[in-house]
Amino acid sequence: MTHFYRAAPSWRRLLLLPLALLSLTAAAQGQLTRYRTGKTQLDQGHYAVAMKELEPLAQPINHFAQAPDAAYLYAVAATRLGQWAEAEQMLNLIRNQYPTYPNSNDVLYLQGQVSFEQGDYDTALRTLGQLPAGQLTAEREAIQAFYLAKLKDRATWQRLQKRYPQSKLVGRLYADFLLSNSSSDADRQQLDALVTQFKLDRNHYAPALAAAAAPKALARKATYNIGVLLPFELQDNSWQTQRKNQFVTDLYAGLRLAQDSLQRAGHPVQLFAYDTGADTLTLKNVLALPELAGMDLLVGPVYKSGAKLLARYAREHQIICVNPLSQDADLLTDNPYHYLYAPSAATQGRLAAQFAASAFGLGRPAVLLHEDAKDDNDFAAAYQAAYEAGGGHLLANKAFRPDDPTAFATALMGVDLATASHLVVASDNRRAGPAAFSALSAVPAATRPALLVPGAWLDNTSLEPSQLGGANVYYYHPKYFDRQQLGYRRFRQLYLAKQNLPPSVFASQGFELLLFFGNALQQYGPAFQSGLAAAPPLPGAIFEGLAYPGGAHDNQVVPLLKLSNLEPQLVR
Repeated sequence: MTHFYRAAPSWRRLLLLPLALLSLTAAAQGQLTRYRTGKTQLDQGHYAVAMKELEPLAQPINHFAQAPDAAYLYAVAATRLGQWAEAEQMLNLIRNQYPTYPNSNDVLYLQGQVSFEQGDYDTALRTLGQLPAGQLTAEREAIQAFYLAKLKDRATWQRLQKRYPQSKLVGRLYADFLLSNSSSDADRQQLDALVTQFKLDRNHYAPALAAAAAPKALARKATYNIGVLLPFELQDNSWQTQRKNQFVTDLYAGLRLAQDSLQRAGHPVQLFAYDTGADTLTLKNVLALPELAGMDLLVGPVYKSGAKLLARYAREHQIICVNPLSQDADLLTDNPYHYLYAPSAATQGRLAAQFAASAFGLGRPAVLLHEDAKDDNDFAAAYQAAYEAGGGHLLANKAFRPDDPTAFATALMGVDLATASHLVVASDNRRAGPAAFSALSAVPAATRPALLVPGAWLDNTSLEPSQLGGANVYYYHPKYFDRQQLGYRRFRQLYLAKQNLPPSVFASQGFELLLFFGNALQQYGPAFQSGLAAAPPLPGAIFEGLAYPGGAHDNQVVPLLKLSNLEPQLVR
């Protein structure tokens, strides 16, 4: 394990600080004695003992005069044992409870390492960026270079480059990654842009740049026709129907805005909208129209019964169809002409399990509870398969009905949460969150498992910010996007100008969908399956990214995040 402490680290200086022992109460004297013991144990390398001595002294409730020092020394001991979550929790306590702590720079520096060790590169760079200019400059560069040089995940690199476009360090190390891992023209073009922007040694990157100047293939057609099959229900003008269908209107408005963006980029597409109504009979009538067979791409529908019909039509007519909202991987079975814009529930479960194995370890079992519904059952089955394939073990995998107030507790009967590394709750139901936090509150803090839940919980007003922002609460969130990013701000501005109201998540999804698949049409033509299979993950204009590698037909990008000071931070 690599430790990034300076030649005279502050925790060493704290060991040498004299203690004023005059005019102390017996309780205060006892605290000081315990503090000195904890420092001595830390100095002698007895880190677990030091943590035990220092932890109560760090809590504000105990009113210890040197509580911030005790908290910092506790965090140092935890990092020496590789207990990164415990260290992070204590460092967050210092920043929240002791904001005037004079050694705050050392806290930021150590928190940067803790975040790096947990694979949370965004938080690490953001935290280190809060160090005052001119202070710890060399140390900051060294720790960032050390951890970034070990980063091998392409999607994380793309996200970092998008978030820190002016960082020469990030740009240079991303270029080094592409030098060894470029696999497409898009990679080589990105590498060439980095070399130019940061004035890197072009000769060093010459082997990977050799193919960058190859001419692009000409577009197969001047414009492409896209059929949009959605339940607009134009024959029913009642306010009830209009309100119920607002998400459809928003989705289509996002598609239309993406059409404008593609037009400006020189990649024109034509949208042909068809009202499929709310029943399969109307959809069947639309599918009987002769002109539909001449489309280059189909988008829709949104209801499950219609999705199966259109998937079969796409396969029979060999026209690629993209379902904008479904998470049902069953639609993709034996159908090379059907795609899901979103990650399927099964893909979410698999990637969440891989994250959990890495973040929480495999030493203790996991507990998985899921709503008894199609998507949640698919998630749970994929989670268990992936977690056990990686060497993990499930203490329990149980379904529950969130509308039954006793169902959650019943599902946990006989399950000892204190022995689990983490609890997964696969349910968007608003009652699931309070039930889960209530169950966890009964477990002592020292043995309380981490919690991994859907990102929809972040919008649950019945949950407290202190619960949502807990140190060991994580979210799998396929619909996550950063509202502060330039791409979203541009989209929002354009949408407001067109619609005179802010975009919903459905409008954002429609925009991202057509922008991605419209560009795929221009680059690969209507039969773009092999092109997408070989393409690297691409950062989204709004969302975190899209990827369909190796023949996958649902998006393989599932953001994993947590809250840091109540702000979402990606951890994968």
